[in-house]
Amino acid sequence: MSETIVRSFEPSDRQRLNDLFARAGAGSPSGELWGHAESERAIYLDPYVELEPESLFLAERKGELVGYLTGCLDSSRLPSEDERFTRAVTEHRLMLKPRVMGFFLRSLTDMLAARLRREQTAAGDFSDERWPAHLHINVIPEARGTGAADALMHRWLDRLAEAGSPGCHLQTLVENTRATRFFERMGFTAHGPTPLVPGIRYEGRRLHQLTMVRPASAD
Repeated sequence: MSETIVRSFEPSDRQRLNDLFARAGAGSPSGELWGHAESERAIYLDPYVELEPESLFLAERKGELVGYLTGCLDSSRLPSEDERFTRAVTEHRLMLKPRVMGFFLRSLTDMLAARLRREQTAAGDFSDERWPAHLHINVIPEARGTGAADALMHRWLDRLAEAGSPGCHLQTLVENTRATRFFERMGFTAHGPTPLVPGIRYEGRRLHQLTMVRPASAD
């Protein structure tokens, strides 16, 4: 089995990283949001590349990029997810794209139904001084189970330790059991409620957000 190499991001990797972003989530519950990769990237990848590239790591096998981990040591340094989302909607004119409009209408329906049921919905960023750092990790389907995700995560945990971070959080989906098992193995534990994520479906099912946390002392 070919060895996975984890290295820091370089500006020359940008186009290959963009291509990887479009492929990496395939087959997982979080693999596709509203079906417009460029605007999704503007929220979940581009700000990290631009504002904290030193926290971006790439996994390579046989010269091919197979995964990435992007993080932020202090989440307050980034614009909020709501701000990034609003900007993406405007810049990419998402309201004019029929497929995306279907997602937004389904999101609105979900939120209204949840209000009637008095069910909580996911909203806003997670903020807690005990776990100020956060991360996003993605690996292409062909590289899952090869150790690529483990190698990326260990590189990130080393960065947290070197920076003296008190802890880290992440958000995934309750229904993404493969991911939650991986994060648990890496020392993360579930924290707080599991609200509905409006608009998103996987195999026809509604999905729920799961926040997980890991103190620096987890090792």
